Amino acid sequence: MLERIREGSQGPWAMAIIALIVLSFVFAGVGSYLTSSGTTAVATVNGEEISAQELERAYQNQRAQMESQYGESIAQLFSSEQYLADFRRNLLDRLIAEKLIQQQATDMGLRVSDKQIRETITQMPEFQFGGQFDNERFQAILRQNGFQVADFRDYLRVQMTQNQLAAALTNSSFALDGEVQQANALQRQTRDAKYVLVSSDEFAGSIEVTDADVEAFYNNNIASFDTDEQVKLAYVKLSVDDLKDRVSVDEEAVRTYYENNLGSYGKEEERRVSHILIEAGDDADAAKAKAESLKAELDNGADFAALAEANSDDTFSAENGGDLDFITPEMMDPAFDEAAFALQNVGDISDVVETEFGFHIIKLTDLKEAQVKSFDEVAGEIRDTLLYDAAMEKYFELQNTLAEIAFEVPDTLEDAANAVDLPVQESVVFSRNTAPADLSFPGLLDVAFSSELIDEGLNSDIIELDDETVVVARVIEHQPQRTQSLEEVREGIEASVKAEKSKEAAEAWAFDIAQKVRAGESVESELAEKSVSWETAAAVPRAGGTLARALVDTLFSLALEGEDKVDVATTVNGDVAVVMLENVNAAPELENELGESLKQRLAQVQGQRVYQQYIDALRANAEVTISQTL
Repeated sequence: MLERIREGSQGPWAMAIIALIVLSFVFAGVGSYLTSSGTTAVATVNGEEISAQELERAYQNQRAQMESQYGESIAQLFSSEQYLADFRRNLLDRLIAEKLIQQQATDMGLRVSDKQIRETITQMPEFQFGGQFDNERFQAILRQNGFQVADFRDYLRVQMTQNQLAAALTNSSFALDGEVQQANALQRQTRDAKYVLVSSDEFAGSIEVTDADVEAFYNNNIASFDTDEQVKLAYVKLSVDDLKDRVSVDEEAVRTYYENNLGSYGKEEERRVSHILIEAGDDADAAKAKAESLKAELDNGADFAALAEANSDDTFSAENGGDLDFITPEMMDPAFDEAAFALQNVGDISDVVETEFGFHIIKLTDLKEAQVKSFDEVAGEIRDTLLYDAAMEKYFELQNTLAEIAFEVPDTLEDAANAVDLPVQESVVFSRNTAPADLSFPGLLDVAFSSELIDEGLNSDIIELDDETVVVARVIEHQPQRTQSLEEVREGIEASVKAEKSKEAAEAWAFDIAQKVRAGESVESELAEKSVSWETAAAVPRAGGTLARALVDTLFSLALEGEDKVDVATTVNGDVAVVMLENVNAAPELENELGESLKQRLAQVQGQRVYQQYIDALRANAEVTISQTL
C-alpha cells in the first residue's frame, strides 16, 4: 500500500526526530530493543540492565557499517585486542547514555501521540518506495526482524519519547549575533606574510654522525628494531569458480530442470485486497462480535472503505479504506492468505477470519493472473544454475580428496595437488600484518603461524576461506621474531640521526635569523650563504591555501607588533621556515545566507556540547555498574 505522506510533516522537528530514529536503526538494530532476553548484564543503569546481547548486537551492527564503508581493511583494526576492547567500551558508554536519556524522559512525563508515530513511520525511508510509504515493504521488514506492528509501535514510542528530550537539549541552543560576527572575523580573516624557507639538507654536509650517536639511537629505540615473525607458505587453493571449466551441462538437463521447476519461472498470482482488522485485545469474544456486526453491515450494502476507515485497528491501511496493495501467496498469515485467495471475483468479501492479529474481513479489489516465462527466456539462467551446482558438487568431491591426501602424505603438497589437478602455489615471506590479499584471512593466518605447521612441518587441515574456497597449506620457510643487530640497521640509523641533526641545525639557524629580525638587524648575508631569500604570501587563509600547514599555523599565531611578529616553523618533511606577519586582512562582510548558516553551525556545536554535559550530569548522579567481565 502506498500511503500519502501527511501535509506539514516535513518540518524541522519531524525531520530531526526521523534522523535520530534512523541513527538508532543503524546503531543497534530495530530488534535489539524488543528481543533482548538475555540474562547476562554487562551493565546496570539505576537498576535497569543492559544485556550482553544488546551490546553484541550494537557491536555487530556498528562493525558491519564500518566494513561496508571502509572495506576489508577494517579487519586489521579489530585484530588488535586493545582496539577491540576500547571499541566495545565506547559502544557500552553510548548504550548507557541512551538508557539514561530514556529514564529521564520517562521521569519527566514526556509522551508521544499515536498520530506522531503514524506520521513518523510513513516518512521513514526504510519503508518507502518511490518516495511514498509502502505498506508491503513495511510489513516485510517487520517480519524479517521478527516482530509485529504493535511491537514496532511500542519501540518507536520509546525512541521518540527519548528523542523529545534529546531534541529539546540540542535544539534549544543558539548563537548571538556578536558570536557569529566574531566567528566570521576569525574564520575568514586572511594574513599577509613574508617568509624564508630553508631545507634541512643544506646543513647535512656539516653534520658528523659518530658511533656513539648510532649506539645511543639504537639503544633508545630498541623496540623499533624488532622484526615480526614471518613465514613463507606453499598452498593448494580449491575454489568453485576454478571448477566451472571442468563441468558441463547438456541441453536436455536444462529443459528437464525447467519442466520440473515451472513454478519458479512464473510470476505468481497477485491479489489486491483491503481489510478491516479488529484486534482481539483482552476480550476476544467482544472483538469477534464487533467484526461479525461489521460483516452484517457490509452484507446490507455498507461501504467497505468507510467502515474500514472508521473501525479498523490497522490504522495505516484504514486511512486508505483498508487497502493493503497487492499480495502474493504465503505473504500474509496462513489463515488470512487462505481466505484472501479463496475469493473468486473482484468485489467479493470474506467471512470473518481469525489470525494471531485479531479478526479480519477481507475484500478482493483487483486481480493479476499468474504468468510463466518461456524456456528460451530462462534457459541461460538455468544453465548457469546447473553449472554452478555441478561445480559445487565437484568442489565438495575434490575437497574431500584434497583433505585425505594432504593428511595421508603430510610432508608434501605435491601428491594432494596432483590428486585434484591443481598447482602448488608459493607465497612471498610475510608477517601477520603483511599477508598477501589472497591469504589475508584470520583463520588461515592462525594456522600458518601455529606450532603444528612451523615446528612439526606438517600440512594443514582444510582451511575454509569462504563458502566457495578452501586451501591446504604448509610452511616452507620460517623467520622467528627477533631484534635486528646494530650492524643490520646501522645504515638506516646513520641516515635518521643525520636527518635529525640536520633539522636541529636548520632550526638553530632559523631561530638565530628570527632573533636578528626581532632586533632589527639585517640578515641578508646569512640568507645569501644558504642561497635563500624572503618570499611573500598575500591573503593567506586559515584553510584551503597553498602554503604549508606548519607555516599557516605559525602565521596565525603571530602578532603585528613586538617580538611575536616573527617565529620559526618546521614542516613535516623537516624543512624550516622563518615566518613574519606583515598584515592582517579583515574578514569580508558577512552575507545574510552565510551568516544564517554560520549561526546554525555554532548553535549545533553548542547544542551538542549541552547534550553531552547533560549526559555527563545524569551519569554522575546515576547508579551505573559495569561488569568486570566486559
